[in-house]
Amino acid sequence: MVTINQPVPDFQADAYYQDDIKKIKLSDYKGKWVVLIFYPADFTFVCPTELEDAAHHYETFKKMGAEIMSVSTDTAWVHKAWHDNSEAIQKVQYPMLADPTGNIARAFGVYIDDEGVALRGTFIIDPDGVLKTIEIHDNSIGRSAQETLRKLEAAQFVREHKGNVCPANWKPGKEVLKPGLDLVGKI
Repeated sequence: MVTINQPVPDFQADAYYQDDIKKIKLSDYKGKWVVLIFYPADFTFVCPTELEDAAHHYETFKKMGAEIMSVSTDTAWVHKAWHDNSEAIQKVQYPMLADPTGNIARAFGVYIDDEGVALRGTFIIDPDGVLKTIEIHDNSIGRSAQETLRKLEAAQFVREHKGNVCPANWKPGKEVLKPGLDLVGKI
């Protein structure tokens, strides 16, 4: 299973992206931040609200040098059918990866064996392919793209400002900490 501060093994998956079914490899995004959003299944209740929320913030993620990819155990053809039939999912412009074998979900520790679906998991991977954040929770609890953006901002900040750390609820322009010292101040 992938762990924090370790390289994420490359993987390849079919994806519904840009009105087509394509092969996408994680290594295609080397040099960019990647936000993987695992969700249980297409044509469900909470999932479209999360994917639509991410779609609303997609341009901001891209401006920050990040790509979003959603992942479920549905096939790319099911992703296409969902995209064609859901107003919420029609807003999704990022790759929707297919993981029908559950191998990608297993690698990230979110696969539910007896259900054949993934838990809700969000993973931020840095431009070197190293895992920086993990968020996993029960499938009945939806996530916030704004909170994922905040975590991405913090991950980018500490990458660019070695030796500094971000306190709870940190946002750009707020005070940061330097271990062993008091507040460093705003950077």
